[in-house]
Amino acid sequence: MNPSTALATVLVDSLARLGVRHVVLCPGSRSAPLAYALAEAADAGVLDLHVRIDERTAAFLALGLARGGGVPAAVVTTSGTAVANLHPAVLEAAHAGVPLLVLSADRPHELRGTGASQTTDQVKLFGSAVRWFGEIPAPTGHRAGQVAGWRNVASRAVAAARGRLGHTPGPVQLNIGFAEPLTPDEGEPGPWPEPLTDEPAPGLTVIPEPAPPVPFPLELGPRTVVLAGDGAGPEAADLARRVGWPLLAEPSSGVRDSTTAAPYRLLLGTRLGEKIERVVVFGRPTLSRPVTRLLSSSAVEIIVVSPRPDWSDAGRRARIVVPAVTVAGHPAQDETWLGEWLSAAQEAEKAIGAVIDDEERLTGQLVARQIAGATGPDELLFSGSSNPIRDLDLVARIPHGAQLMANRGLAGIDGTISTAIGAALASGRTTRLLLGDLTFLHDANALLLGPGEPRPDLQIVVVDDHGGGIFATLEHGARAERGDAQNRHYERVFGTPQQVDLEALARGYAVAYTRVADATELEARLTSSIIGISLLHVEIDRTRHRELTDRLRRAIG
Repeated sequence: MNPSTALATVLVDSLARLGVRHVVLCPGSRSAPLAYALAEAADAGVLDLHVRIDERTAAFLALGLARGGGVPAAVVTTSGTAVANLHPAVLEAAHAGVPLLVLSADRPHELRGTGASQTTDQVKLFGSAVRWFGEIPAPTGHRAGQVAGWRNVASRAVAAARGRLGHTPGPVQLNIGFAEPLTPDEGEPGPWPEPLTDEPAPGLTVIPEPAPPVPFPLELGPRTVVLAGDGAGPEAADLARRVGWPLLAEPSSGVRDSTTAAPYRLLLGTRLGEKIERVVVFGRPTLSRPVTRLLSSSAVEIIVVSPRPDWSDAGRRARIVVPAVTVAGHPAQDETWLGEWLSAAQEAEKAIGAVIDDEERLTGQLVARQIAGATGPDELLFSGSSNPIRDLDLVARIPHGAQLMANRGLAGIDGTISTAIGAALASGRTTRLLLGDLTFLHDANALLLGPGEPRPDLQIVVVDDHGGGIFATLEHGARAERGDAQNRHYERVFGTPQQVDLEALARGYAVAYTRVADATELEARLTSSIIGISLLHVEIDRTRHRELTDRLRRAIG
């Protein structure tokens, strides 16, 4: 077996032994040894292989596979610009704490700086965004101990991605040099080396999961709310329910269900919100300005619960930061305080529902309410950024057992379809994706799947306002509404209107398309069986976003 084939085979085998189940491969010549090894491993049932031609969508697909499967996933590219195209997904994984492995193929060291084709400086290309960087020089022969050394490097990479070293999962880069020949020798690689066993292969390093942190005892104290941001997890809900504190949960917190105060962000602007004296923060709350104002208030005590060194404290007001928290003694539920919030939330939901139902046309809030209501206990709902996630935040109740995910690490619109496909494939759940038209168009190439690639059961719902509707609800839209002379360019540089034929685009990717005319048809489509990838196209009026937002605020007031 030639050196490049040997290196690739050992690395792929090591990743499988270390728990990696999904690998996304982008075609290329320098990464060919890995391509051959991955194809053989997939045939042997050692792992699942996904092939994409667009590196950016491939990276977000791997990110979604890691999120949906709960274990590290890998993306493999050839050298040059192919690696740079992974950067957006690497940044999202870094801020969201998703275990993503980047295996970047490279030219041998001696070709760097010579002007050789597709050769650039890939060393630490992602800077501080990765949890760990490793490099394996191109082997040119066989020497004692090199196989164990390769396995050792793979062990470090997976451990760093899992967060076993530093309690912070996230992306890693392993830059791998390959020298010619890049194809297996005649008759190779042959059968996959041997079945996976529980016995570690020579060179693999076992790094156990760290022990759970000791909880910090917290006094019952003042009027407190538990704020669950993105990725907060069950600890936030457990604390709130055990003590009897109101739970304010963003959609992607993992604890959004029928017991949470759905329209909390509007309630924060009422007298009830002014009564808050302490906030216990889990996860990364990034979704709304009312929450940002709350966390920046000097009149409120902020306690952050995070095992990660990059804890969330955008307002720089945290009094203490602890890895875990408990309540001292045997707390009795503060039913009066909790009752105020639950009662106000119930009344607010009625008021919001009345405003939405009074609209004659389809709105983003109505679509969000219906798609959340159609999501079953064993299903996955993925949300795009901008207005869709905020509409879900306002109106959605998610059934117990369902999952709601979103790319909230950096809250970008890129890679949304790819991530949703990955999460659907890895979780095996029937999935719905709610997103805007610009978010859809930004990642439409994610729908380019080869005939042999696995396809999830995914229903994509595009809320199409023909442009960047979220800016209408921000200060930019307010200036445009006033006719501010300085903002005469609003429609071009913020509204960014588009007139793409989504039906033609969908059919070009062999995706079933349906244009939805009204709420009745939308409900029927959402509650029908989801088989394969399909697209529901819902057009709404962007010019009415600001007016409707103001009506909702007044209704709560």
